[in-house]
Amino acid sequence: MQWVKEKVREELAIGYRGPDQGCEYHPCHHDGQDCSWCFCPFYPCELPELGTRVKSSRTGEMVWSCVDCEFLHRDDVSRFVAERTQEMNITDPNDSRLQELFTEVCGRFRTRAKAIMILGATSDAGKSLTVTALCRIINDMGYSVAPFKSQNMSLNSSVTLSGDEISRAQQLQAMAARIEPDFHINPILLKPKGDAVSQVIVEGRPFADYDVRSYYGEFIPQHGFAILERNIEYLKRKNDYVIMEGAGSPAEINIYDRDIANMGAARVADADCILVVNIEKGGAFAYAYGTVMLIPEEDRRMVKGIVINNMHGQASYLDEGIRELEDRLGIPVLGVVPHIELRLPKEDSLGCKDRAGDGPDVAVIRLPRISNFTDFDALEMEGARVRFVNEPGQLAGADMIVIPGSKNSVGDLEWLKNVGFDVALLSLKGKVPILGICGGYQMMGSRIEDPMGIEGDGPGEHEGLGLLRTVTVFDSQDKFTKQVEGTLASGEGKVRGYEIHMGSSDRAGHEPLFLIHDDGVREEGCLDIENKVMGSYIHGLFDLPAFRRFAFAMGGSQEVFGNDRDHIEDVEENLDLLADAFREALDMDRFVTEFMEVVTCPR
Repeated sequence: MQWVKEKVREELAIGYRGPDQGCEYHPCHHDGQDCSWCFCPFYPCELPELGTRVKSSRTGEMVWSCVDCEFLHRDDVSRFVAERTQEMNITDPNDSRLQELFTEVCGRFRTRAKAIMILGATSDAGKSLTVTALCRIINDMGYSVAPFKSQNMSLNSSVTLSGDEISRAQQLQAMAARIEPDFHINPILLKPKGDAVSQVIVEGRPFADYDVRSYYGEFIPQHGFAILERNIEYLKRKNDYVIMEGAGSPAEINIYDRDIANMGAARVADADCILVVNIEKGGAFAYAYGTVMLIPEEDRRMVKGIVINNMHGQASYLDEGIRELEDRLGIPVLGVVPHIELRLPKEDSLGCKDRAGDGPDVAVIRLPRISNFTDFDALEMEGARVRFVNEPGQLAGADMIVIPGSKNSVGDLEWLKNVGFDVALLSLKGKVPILGICGGYQMMGSRIEDPMGIEGDGPGEHEGLGLLRTVTVFDSQDKFTKQVEGTLASGEGKVRGYEIHMGSSDRAGHEPLFLIHDDGVREEGCLDIENKVMGSYIHGLFDLPAFRRFAFAMGGSQEVFGNDRDHIEDVEENLDLLADAFREALDMDRFVTEFMEVVTCPR
């Protein structure tokens, strides 16, 4: 114990230093932790939520163990303790004022996060936006907050700094919470492949393919609940609040005992639940009442608030119905949120809607298994008109054509040929800029070789569209996932984004489109400037202005594009607008009192 005290004395003298990457034990708990306090100045705190007493393997005595405690490894807590020990001039680990400081720290920060779960009466109820808004609102209040969705089905994914794949919706929510996203906020991601089969991504990495029956019959009981529990536990140790998002409806009575996305997750997290109802669907009061009453009585007590969302017109028109709903259910309606027009990344098929604009016309081919359609959100800042097209004739008049990402390049390549896009695209080669992104880039080449049968019905070669000379080979089940930064190969500006793909493509003598700076400099993508054809594996390539200008200029557009903004800046502004709208619509005093449970020291 004396040795530990001396270590604490050293740390009190140093103060805040952040992650000590030079330490031989770094990271001893998890990557990215703040280990300014490798030895806790408050040991033994004896708070049951931070540790427990165990028998010493050396002496046989009962000693305090906080091996799983993350409280002092939180950056905000670590900084605060360092600042206060300096202000109080505490240099001695035996200083009695450390107990006073611990009381202050526990009063300022939650030792374990309070969980709030947002449920939806239907799909598209507004769960995701509600979580996003609350993350920004609670962070604005000065608390650390993290989003969480145990299970998300989406072809619109993103990549974390560690190269883990998560849903783009949770990436946006993390942005709202002002935290760096990691796989803990979306530990299970389902990516549909067709024929009722989905690739299951577990904690950021491909796990296996399942159909619906095997997913609920095998994966959930064997793996799902354990994945849910360990990731909820991690987030509750690291934050003041965790804002959870359900999936679909919490009243799916056919799979209720195997549902880890709604009430099952709420039970594990001990979460207070808010039900969101989209009034635009009609029958909002019936949706709210029916959903609550279909939830088993023992779980119904967790539903403590209702939000009516997407209201067109005066909220006061609903007053009488709201009073009767509250009387019938005994659950308060926290507010009526108006319809809000925002420029924020959309969820899956909802994002594949045309975007009006008076600038260049961009035709995006709507592939059956289209993925990462948020690649085109940044074009709205340039006033571009973005159209999602289903037929070759709809390409007429386009100033740029994009073949987007796909969950199944081979399957969508065959669809392009069957519909006649192959002939139409070849006829436009050299006349209109044609861009392929990720799976679209793979389809543009001369052929796709799939010796392992990863994407087709079996091993084989598939003739590409012939817009580029490239050959793509699927020779490994491994998926390449990485955030990337670089420049246009022409040196005309920066690019930033992320790669998520299986297979690799040679350039076959084409010029590179980008120079990526990671371990040195690597050439990425292909450019055939004469034929106005280009391809890249980078998602988000339009987010910075340089490539937007380059792509439109290739089409000879006479439009003047002076928007030098990073798309992230636009998203940040819209996140603030979203939070402002929810703050105004909700009874925030009631929300804070009944859902946030302002922290107090438990000692």
